[in-house]
Formats: sequence, C-alpha cells, structure tokens
Amino acid sequence: MGFGFQWMILALSVQFLIVAGEYFKPFNVSYDHRALIIDGKRRMLISAGIHYPRATPEMWPDLISKTKEGGADVVETYVFWNGHEPVKGQYYFEGRYDIMKFVKQVGSSGLYLFLRIGPYVCAEWNFGGFPVWLRDVPGIEFRTDNVIFKEEMQRFVKKIVDLMKEESLFSWQGGPIIMLQIENEYGNIESSFGPRGKDYMIWAAKMAVGLDAGVPWVMCKQVDAPEYIIDTCNGYYCDGFKPNSDKKPIFWTENWDGWYTSWGDRVPHRPVEDLAFAVARFFQRGGSFQNYYMYFGGTNFGRTSGGPNYITSYDYDAPIDEYGLLSQPKWGHLKDLHAIIKLCEPALVAVDSPQYIKLGPKQEAHVYRENVHNSDQNLSFYESKCSAFLANIDEHKSVTVKFLGRAYTLPPWSVSVLPDCKNVAFNTAKVGAQTSIKTVRFDDINDPAYLQMMDPNQVTHISESWNSVKEPIGVWSNSNFTFQGILEHLNVTKDRSDYLWYTTRIHISEENISFWKDNQISPVLTIDSMRDLVYIYVNSQFIGGAKGKWIKVVQPVNLTQGYNDITLLSQTVGLQNYGAFLEKDGAGFRGQIKLTGCKNGDIDLTEFMWTYQAGLKGEFLKIFSTDDNISAGWTEFPRDAIPSSFSWYKTHFDAPGGVDPVVLNFRSMGKGQAWVNGHHIGRYWTLIAPKDGCKTCDYRGSYDSDKCTTNCGKPTQSWYHIPRSWLQAADNLLVIFEETEKTPFEISIKSGFSETICAKVSENHYPPLHAWSSPNITNRTFSLNTMIPELHLQCDAGHTISSIEFASYGTPRGSCRKFSKGSCHSPNSFSVVSEACKGRNGCSIAVSNAVFGGDPCHRVVKTLSVEIRCSSSSYSSSALMK
Repeated sequence: MGFGFQWMILALSVQFLIVAGEYFKPFNVSYDHRALIIDGKRRMLISAGIHYPRATPEMWPDLISKTKEGGADVVETYVFWNGHEPVKGQYYFEGRYDIMKFVKQVGSSGLYLFLRIGPYVCAEWNFGGFPVWLRDVPGIEFRTDNVIFKEEMQRFVKKIVDLMKEESLFSWQGGPIIMLQIENEYGNIESSFGPRGKDYMIWAAKMAVGLDAGVPWVMCKQVDAPEYIIDTCNGYYCDGFKPNSDKKPIFWTENWDGWYTSWGDRVPHRPVEDLAFAVARFFQRGGSFQNYYMYFGGTNFGRTSGGPNYITSYDYDAPIDEYGLLSQPKWGHLKDLHAIIKLCEPALVAVDSPQYIKLGPKQEAHVYRENVHNSDQNLSFYESKCSAFLANIDEHKSVTVKFLGRAYTLPPWSVSVLPDCKNVAFNTAKVGAQTSIKTVRFDDINDPAYLQMMDPNQVTHISESWNSVKEPIGVWSNSNFTFQGILEHLNVTKDRSDYLWYTTRIHISEENISFWKDNQISPVLTIDSMRDLVYIYVNSQFIGGAKGKWIKVVQPVNLTQGYNDITLLSQTVGLQNYGAFLEKDGAGFRGQIKLTGCKNGDIDLTEFMWTYQAGLKGEFLKIFSTDDNISAGWTEFPRDAIPSSFSWYKTHFDAPGGVDPVVLNFRSMGKGQAWVNGHHIGRYWTLIAPKDGCKTCDYRGSYDSDKCTTNCGKPTQSWYHIPRSWLQAADNLLVIFEETEKTPFEISIKSGFSETICAKVSENHYPPLHAWSSPNITNRTFSLNTMIPELHLQCDAGHTISSIEFASYGTPRGSCRKFSKGSCHSPNSFSVVSEACKGRNGCSIAVSNAVFGGDPCHRVVKTLSVEIRCSSSSYSSSALMK
C-alpha cells in the first residue's frame, strides 16, 4: 500500500459517514439540579478535550476513535477566533481550522460535543485566541463593558452559532452539540474592571442565551453567573465545588490532567492514581459532567503558542500524547474508571443526592440507592439500583473500614467503587493497565518521554547536504521607516512576525573614547523594561542579549570613535494569553533606552531617530516554501563551513516508512523556527531545564504542577512533530531559520512508537470489567469466584508483539524494565505468555494457578509481571522470513 494511502482511506471513510446522514435523531438537552438531561434522561458524562487546530484533519478520526474507546461520551473544544478571522471580516474555516468538519466527525463517531466559544480561550494559545487586529480597533477595551468590544465579540459568537445552525449541528437538529460556553474564567479577573466587569458578564450571558442555540450555556469559574447560566469548576480537584444555585448541576469543565510547559522549565506530569482519585471523588460527591483538559493536547504549530515562552509541544501529559499515541497507563486506567462510572450511572442518576456515611477520621462513603417501592418485602438490597464510593483521603496510611457489614481495605489517597454496593470493581490507586515506553527507532535519545537508549553509532542524520543563506542584520527592504522615539513592538509588526529591528545611529567623540580608556570602563546600554527577548548589535556585530518578561536590560558595549549603529532585535515568543487588559500588554520595550557611563552623563537614546524593519527577509520571500535558489540566494553549505548566526538552512529528505508518528530531533540546534514542505511546524529553542527539582513522584496528596516534574538538566523540548499528512514519500523540503551559530548536520528525523510494554496484575486484583456486563451480573446473581483477574497487553496499531522480554507468575520483583524473578516463580510463565501473545497486536492472560499449570507457592498471593517488545508488523514479518 502506497505512502499516505492509509490516511486517504481513513479520511474517505469518515467523509462518507458525514455525508451519509444524520448523526443522531433530534433530541433536546436541558438540566436539573443533578445532571444534564439528554433526550429526557439524566446522564453522567465523561468529556475529553481535543483542540482541532492542534492536530491535522487527517489525525482527527483516529483521535476521536481513541477517545471513544477510552470511554468518553463527549468531545470538548474551544473556538479559536484568531484562527478563524485572521483579518477583520475575512473568515477562514479550512485545514486545521475546519471546525465544522471536526464537529461532524465527532458526531459521526456517536459522541456529543461541548463547544466553548469564548471567544477568549486562554488555552496557552497566542493572545488568548483574540486576533491581534482587535487591539487596534479605536476605543476598544477587552472583556469589559465597552461597546466596541461587545460589538466585535457578539459578531463573532453569532457567526459561530449561526454556522452550527446552518450545518444542523445542534442536538435538536440531530447534531452532536449539547452544550456551549460563553467567556472563560472571567471570574478570575472580573474585579479588575470594577462595576463594569459585572455589567459585561451579565451582558455576555444575555447575549449568548439570546442567540437561541437551543442548548444550555455555561460559564466556568464564574461564581456570580446569572440563574440561566450554569457556573462550573476548573482545577485539579472539583469534588468540593457547588454551583451558585441549588437548581444547577455540578459540572467540571477543566480537569487539569497535566500542565503546560515553558522554555527552560522542567516538564510536569500528573500521576494517573491522583487523577483517577480526583475524578472518582467528583462523581462520588455529586458531580455529573467532567471534562479532561486535555485528553489530547497536540502541537502548537506555527506561531500559535501563547505565553510568553510556552513551548511548541502541548502534550500536557494527556491520555493521548502529542503525536496521537496512547499514554499508558494513564489512558488505560482512566478507561477502566470510565467503564465503572457507566456501571454506576443507573444508580447515580436515580437519586438527587447520595447518602453520606462516615467510616473513619479520613474515610467516608457516599451511597447512591434508588428508593424502591415494591410490595415484595423480600426484595434484596442488592437487587435495587445501588452504587457506592468508599474514599480514604489519608495521604499516608491504608485503612480497613466496615461498610454494610463487610470489611474493605482502602489504600491511601484512593477511592474504591462498588457498582452494586457490595463488590469492589475498581480502586483509583490500584493500576492494572499496561505501561508503554515510547522509543524512536535508531536514534540516540535523552528525552524522558523516550527512554530507550540506543547505540550512538546507529544515529542517522537527516541529510549531509545542506544549502544556506544569510539573513541580513537590521534593515533589509524599502518597507522600513524612520520615527523619532520607541514604538511598541506589536503596533509595528501586527504579530505577522516574531521579529522587529530597531536601529539608531550615535556619534561617539574622541573625548568619550579617552574617558573610557583612561578609567578602564565600558559604556553600558540600558533598557528600562523589555519582553520577551532582545539581541543587541553594535555596527552589525552581536554583543549580547536578554530574555524575560518586562525585565531591565544592562549590556556593556564597545563603541568606536565616530558614528556607531546600534541595532536592537526585539522578539516575541508567544503573546500573553491570560489576564486582564491584554490589549494593553504589548511587547518590545518600555521606558527609556540609555547609554550610560559617558563622560558628560547619560545619553538618552529614547527620542533618537530610529529606523524600523519588521520581520525577516527570508519570511518576506517565503523561502521556506520554495526551491527557488536564485531569488533567495541559496548556496551550498559544506560541513566544514564556518557557521554564522541568523542563517537559513534547507535540505531534502525522505520520510520514514510506515504509519508511526514522525519527529525531528533539534537537540543540536539553538533557537529558531522550522518548516516542512511549507508547513510551519513551530518554534524550537534548546533551553536547558534546571538540574534540580526532579524527584521520585508520590501520587499521594494534593497535586500541583511542581510536584512531579521530569527532564532536569536537559532541553525542555528536543522533539518536534511533523504530521504524516504533511509528508510525501521522498524529496521533502526542510527549511530552518537558526538564530545562533549552530549548524544543522546533527538534525535527525525518526518515527516513534510504543516499543516496550509492561503490565503487572495480582490474583487478588479486581476481575475484568467486561465481566460485569454479562447477564447474570446484571441480575445481581454473579459469583466472584468465577471472575479471574486478567492482564492485558496491546501494541500500537500496525505493530505486533515480537518478543517476550520478561514473564513471571509468582512473586516477581521490580517495575517495568527492571523486573526480576522472586523466590516463587512458575516455570511455565514464559511459555504461557509467549503462546498467548507473540505475533499478535494484543493479548489477555488470566491470572490464575490453572492457567500456569498449578500453584507455584501455596498460601502466597501470586502476581503476573510481563514485559514485551513491539515491532512494526511489516518489520516483524520481514524479520521472521530471514
């Protein structure tokens, strides 16, 4: 099958589904104090955040499929105003911004959609989703009682609602959209605007409802939301949240299952045991709608990263990683939790509030039991609809509690779920899902996301043949202009580029030269306040720079007698995306720019004549999208050439075979941007994280983004995603702009997949969740003695289990990639696992003495630990033939 043909087949299949007909029969959506009411029935809903422009349309079907398989009912997304209206009045709904296509694909999969219009979205997205032209509208003030802003906001929100109506995408039209959001976390900043903030919030709510979308509207983190808007919770934990009216249900619009990352920082991770604990506690204490922010994070392609200084990856430690691969055990453990919540749903929706039972000082139960009115006095308690959650919020100790006459042992910081109020089907701290360790084939890796260590001699670089062209320093075109004074960065660039050159000329007298020489000092260039990054040049020679958010810059300079050109390159690295008064935040320089240390006092350069040049020449010529060597001036760049800063490089390469995600390794580079076949894959920056602060992660206790970090002493991001749909089989064009003196010869391109997979399940683990769906269990007449725990293993799609690296049934020790046999070991372990798994994409093994030919050690709880290796199916087949 030809390269990319699989993508085409998948896309055509989805397109057929979209055209083929209605997603659902038309249904109404309302709510009461307990839950959303969909087609007349209360529902407990799991929602999964996927931002459509952070993936390509070709990726959407697989992401939605994995989301559904993971147990989600709903897909959530923001609407990105600056992507849809980059120029005022000119709308764009194509490619990654084809929101209608995305919504239709969600509907075709049988999932609902929660559309968060905003139109302020935050989302670590450039300028919080606002188009930069909006700040230039005369008299505008963002997110307050400002007529001009409200007119623009209403126009866009109405545009989106009307589009969804025209495409019949609301529930009452047979579409998937069941809920909408207006504004976003406005309660955090409302007080900054005084009474006008409250007035604006009420206006936004009325405006939204007045659009007659026909589904409920929510406002997140808005404790003063009006009665006709559901106020919702965002955070790591929302089990204690109560809306501002007892007529509203408890919704969690953002469950932060990870966190974003800044250049030069450690990488945050949230343990799945804690995440599952938070979700279970939410439903335990009366919640009914929970949305993962994010379920798939994706990539900030182009210049869409917010910030300032947020990295290109938006992986977010989500259940589906940046490239579309499952993050295990997070995805699998949550899938099990979602299945259990679905088992409990009949009981959860049957009652208005649970019965609370205190089980200990830090232990409690919440029981959802339907009041059964039946003349049969012999009706069993367990035959009614009854589900229970037993929580131990002690961070340190396991505790055995008594509940309805039975004893239950609860691990610390965990919730046990009893779908029938009797048998434990799931505990948030007991992870049975597999662990997947991802690797990149034939590469040397130090990135913690890819733990496979390879032989450096096996490194294959993307190309040995490169061309280059030098980017001019300072003025490069007739589009420059001269102005007396310092202009704000965005007022000049309009955010069409990260780069803005400021150049002025100063005359240095012989008297000053002698003064500096006699006193053995240097003059100092000072900038009162700067963001995000500045490079300083004197007479076209780089002398220093600084990075930060509104920091003071102090840079010694060497000047010569006569005229000297001082050039400042101001850079943005993502515009501010959070906070009040975004339109006033700006970029570039504030205050005065001076030359200090002169004989007759400081020289104020602020009111000098400055020449402004926006952007780079290479950007203007779009040399990243063409092979035209003549107009761009490309020349061969040999390996032994002396590199210079501010250089463009290009090469051609063949794509890795197969269907695995493709990544570029820019660890050898400095800072810049990259394009593949004209597609802007994003900024890169090899800033190193602090060496300290990474430690063994303990899931127990409240989580924050600094608790479980990795990547200390290593680049924050080394790997950059190239979507498969942007590649052709051969002769792909890679163009990079490098700001430092690094050369591109060490760049490599590889495909990534889950190579090593491990799982560990004991015989006293809970039975498989699919056992609960059999008829006898539905009738509450089951026997747990017949439901044996199972260990599940699965490779990525297109891969099979090529080898069994470890297998032991007994008392194995260690963890994934560090397993070892214990004092008890069944000699049949390897053969049983090999027969069940080898050569297959996935397998299941019952954890019992019978499967392994007898009890290897009596009166001891046995555990099955397995480590397998996955290989590409085509690779495995060819290897077997050799």
